[in-house]
Amino acid sequence: MTFRQALAVLESRQETRAKSGLSGMLACLRRLGAPHLKVPVLHVAGTNGKGSTCAILESVLRAAGWRTGLFTSPHLVDFRERIRVDGRWADASWLEATLERIAGLPGGHDHTFFEVATALGFAWLAEQRVEWGVIEVGLGGRLDCTNVVDPAVCVITTIGLDHTEILGGTVEAIAAEKAGIVKPGVPVIAADAAGPAGLVLRAVA
Repeated sequence: MTFRQALAVLESRQETRAKSGLSGMLACLRRLGAPHLKVPVLHVAGTNGKGSTCAILESVLRAAGWRTGLFTSPHLVDFRERIRVDGRWADASWLEATLERIAGLPGGHDHTFFEVATALGFAWLAEQRVEWGVIEVGLGGRLDCTNVVDPAVCVITTIGLDHTEILGGTVEAIAAEKAGIVKPGVPVIAADAAGPAGLVLRAVA
């Protein structure tokens, strides 16, 4: 099976295999050597602007001379857009080999599309020994696959009503899910410093 064929299989089941925890993600990463813990990370959540924020942060770090990694979603044309080092897409042959490796691990066929995509992202950034990784949350924050990192900084962009069927029907409920990326002792930069969302973020912090 080619890389594109394997991705197509994963994508076909992403909507039907929802999970409500991070145990599967963590198990996969442990079997890959815990790449998510080998790269200093800026972790970015939010409703609006998180993709732009990630792009700006990565650009600034790269311009300052750091070797950068970027993981975002979704992609527009090619899956490799999601995973970049110094602005360049991940190597296709490496992705294909690593995807096969993940499939061959215990429980490898039980992972969701986003779990596999995230594992590939962390693995490539660690493989390339990036000095800073900018990681965009996929959905929410608390239970998002990316929320396994030990970040240097957490960023939460503006918060609004999004994915209410999953995250909750109020700004406060959604803010609580986004605030799930906050870690003890880690600085948090938040766009919504006031208002209902800001109150939730401050309380969590």
